[in-house]
Amino acid sequence: MRVLIFALSLLGIVTVADAARAGPSLTTRDASASADPADVTEEATRQTENQIGLDRRKRRDVQRQLTGLGFDTRVNGRFDKSTRAVIARWQAARGYPETGFLNASQHQALLSESVSTAQASATDKASDDRPARRRGGARHHRGPGGPIAAIGGVVGGVVGGVFGRR
Repeated sequence: MRVLIFALSLLGIVTVADAARAGPSLTTRDASASADPADVTEEATRQTENQIGLDRRKRRDVQRQLTGLGFDTRVNGRFDKSTRAVIARWQAARGYPETGFLNASQHQALLSESVSTAQASATDKASDDRPARRRGGARHHRGPGGPIAAIGGVVGGVVGGVFGRR
């Protein structure tokens, strides 16, 4: 029975090791490359944002997307002063006029933007003067070595268990 557990553990480790090596895409993307130049220069105002008809749920979707892209904001469904500042930072990073309000084309561009472009916006976030906001909940810290070291720890635990180390 121990040999079967050991074999299945090794199979799982080999599978996880391939996934850990794959990693995120490091390809940089030009977020404004597909934007229509007329849309980029069109200034967004409170009126253009009201025309979109953003209810509380849609505002939370915008806030979640901004946070997913590396522009941290509270997800509360209200566009307060801090959310407006985050929208303005997103606009600046994408070449839009910095108004803190959205128009229909900016709203669509924001929601359709892939979270993988968050690496490109990380440099914009680093220029922010405020310290990074921490979320509550459990914190998981890993020492040096990352996922490969964690796999080594799992292998050591399995081998110790198989050979009677209790």
